[in-house]
Amino acid sequence: MGQKVNPISMRLQLNKDWRSKWFANKRDYAKFLTQDLEVRRMITNKLGSRAAINKVDIERSPNLVTVTITTAKAGVVIGRGGSGAQELKAAIEKIYDTPARVNIEEIKKPELYAKLVAENIAHQLERRIAFRRAMKSAAGAAMRSGAQGIRIEIAGRLGGAEMSRREKTVEGSVPLHTIRANVDYHAARAKYPGSGIIGIKVWIYKGDA
Repeated sequence: MGQKVNPISMRLQLNKDWRSKWFANKRDYAKFLTQDLEVRRMITNKLGSRAAINKVDIERSPNLVTVTITTAKAGVVIGRGGSGAQELKAAIEKIYDTPARVNIEEIKKPELYAKLVAENIAHQLERRIAFRRAMKSAAGAAMRSGAQGIRIEIAGRLGGAEMSRREKTVEGSVPLHTIRANVDYHAARAKYPGSGIIGIKVWIYKGDA
């Protein structure tokens, strides 16, 4: 069996950071974790794929919870006249029962973020676009945007075949064993009509930290 390690967790404290920042005793830990998961689920369900959310960072202080949403489409999250941001703030405060602050950060080059690339490929597969074409176009866009390397793997009943298989494409270099390498990683799923679920994994190498 291959011993796999998540490329992000392996690089924590070096060039990656925790998505939730808080300290809790044994009594509160489960409650805090459940609240964080509920907030992330609520944001995903409310905005869906149209907002192109890359990550949600949560930071707690004694009297305030700061939620930072990193997105490629800030306008969709903010809403008309800021109504979307206000709705999110109210929903977050209801979950935490504490005053909350919502920060929205916009991504300039979504092609360099593994989560957005993986979800984009998943949407294309769900629309029955050829998997090789989707992989090649995503890899080419990432390299043109300044990535030093990208690796994309998809697995499942590709093209509606009876047997599941795995296909991959690699451009540039992706040094997964180099700890100082700034590698972004995400795994997504596509619900392929008539063929079940197809898994998509994306690694993007952006240079050394």
